[in-house]
Amino acid sequence: MEGQVLDGSIEIAWREGGETKKETISSLFKGKRSVLFAVPGAFTPTCSEKHLPGFIAQSDEFKQSGVDLIVCLSVNDPFVMAAWAEQQGAGDKVKLVADGNGTFSKSVGQLSDKTAHNMGMRSERYAIVIDSDLKVEYFAKGDGSFAGPVLEFLRSSKK
Repeated sequence: MEGQVLDGSIEIAWREGGETKKETISSLFKGKRSVLFAVPGAFTPTCSEKHLPGFIAQSDEFKQSGVDLIVCLSVNDPFVMAAWAEQQGAGDKVKLVADGNGTFSKSVGQLSDKTAHNMGMRSERYAIVIDSDLKVEYFAKGDGSFAGPVLEFLRSSKK
């Protein structure tokens, strides 16, 4: 996936100020160096205990490494993502967005059938670093998608 340019036309959604907001990938990420990490589900154990909290706790270090925006994406609805953001204290450190139909996840080859676990279609656990032109600079799945390894990449490739 490294080197791939993201499909900027895909919409994602989130809740803000009591309203559901929608934005294209292009309008959200264009002109910014960003980190997007995806989780299989809000409120699930690993996602709630390790993945999201790591990015929240280290958000200042990401900013110091040249990141303008940190986004957590899941194949959930924006209401669930808003409740999870509040429960986790994400504030303005990490933007939690919904890929409700899995369109973005599918476009990057990370949509996965989790019906055996009663979860339906979900995103794989991964992280990408996106440059200002929507090009993927870094891609990692599993443990490489947690805050520490992503920060290591950013520090080693500081622009």
